[in-house]
Amino acid sequence: MTDMLVKLYDLPETLSTFSDLVAPDITIRKPIGTEKSLAVSWVREHFEEGWATEMEVSFSRAPTSSYIAQHGRSMIGFACYDTAALGLFGPMGVLESYRGKGVGKALLLACLVEMKIKGYAYAAIGWAGPQEFYAKTAGAVAIPDSTPGIWKNWLGGSE
Repeated sequence: MTDMLVKLYDLPETLSTFSDLVAPDITIRKPIGTEKSLAVSWVREHFEEGWATEMEVSFSRAPTSSYIAQHGRSMIGFACYDTAALGLFGPMGVLESYRGKGVGKALLLACLVEMKIKGYAYAAIGWAGPQEFYAKTAGAVAIPDSTPGIWKNWLGGSE
């Protein structure tokens, strides 16, 4: 999959609008340290080991370089940045039953706006799956010749 690039300086500088993107009973927030094992286990169970490892890396940052979505007391989605490489957004995952409800959009924008506030001018979206979603939501554009990107020689990868 190709990587994509986002101009962070074109995004708003506030996090206050993300709650408007999801239903009132869904919360988008930063996880706290005591939630590390729960969050990492959840990502491993619902997605894949590599993504769980990146979620774990997000907890080594202070504050964490991730956001979670929850419905009631259950986690329903997550997004990370600065885990595989600095300036790189991803991975992000939302339970299938919650897709199309603004959860992914809110998680993506929360991470990207936080990156902007931290001083990044651009963010790359690594191995962008739903490219139309990223283009529509954040104005992302494909980066030519970016496949397989930083994963070219990663352990466990395939050629």
